[in-house]
Amino acid sequence: MTNHPTPEELTRKNARTGLAVIGIVVLMMGLSFAAVPLYDAFCRVTGFGGTTQTAEALPDTILKRTVTVQFNADTSRKLPWVFKPEQRSIKVKLGQRGITAFHARNRENHATVGTALYNVTPLKAGKYFHKIQCFCFDEQVLAPNQEVSMPVLFFVDPAMNDDPNMFDVHTITLSYTFFPAESKALEEALEAFYNEGENGD
Repeated sequence: MTNHPTPEELTRKNARTGLAVIGIVVLMMGLSFAAVPLYDAFCRVTGFGGTTQTAEALPDTILKRTVTVQFNADTSRKLPWVFKPEQRSIKVKLGQRGITAFHARNRENHATVGTALYNVTPLKAGKYFHKIQCFCFDEQVLAPNQEVSMPVLFFVDPAMNDDPNMFDVHTITLSYTFFPAESKALEEALEAFYNEGENGD
């Protein structure tokens, strides 16, 4: 004989199910808002997907070996900015301070906000490319028709010279792409990044 739940038991079960659904929705919303900070923290630690590292000071050693650092800038079609590097490339010694800047201009007659994602290629160079100062992941607010110069201070870790897997690396390309802050375009870019990493591309 089958025991049917009482009305009280059904009420408690439905309440538990409802709370579980609400909890999942809240969690998903929280993960959505935290997507950029989580991406930032994860990539800074691992160098995943060619993501660069951060440092507070320059290394004590400068080696004779040099690399050419190229700079690339892209902008989402949904962000009305002109965004470009102020110089195309520079040569630096391993451990030497490198400094460059990117130029951005808001083409709209109202304020707009952008967030930059970034990486370096070849991807294996990510763990050796350290930025001391950078505009990445911070929301950049540009007033109507405002133009700004955004500096980047960096160095290439001398430890790269001890890695046999890096002997063939003579050029590193640092790329930034600006998206509208807290937008679907930014979320899609993050999702594409994670999918690319999972597929090993």
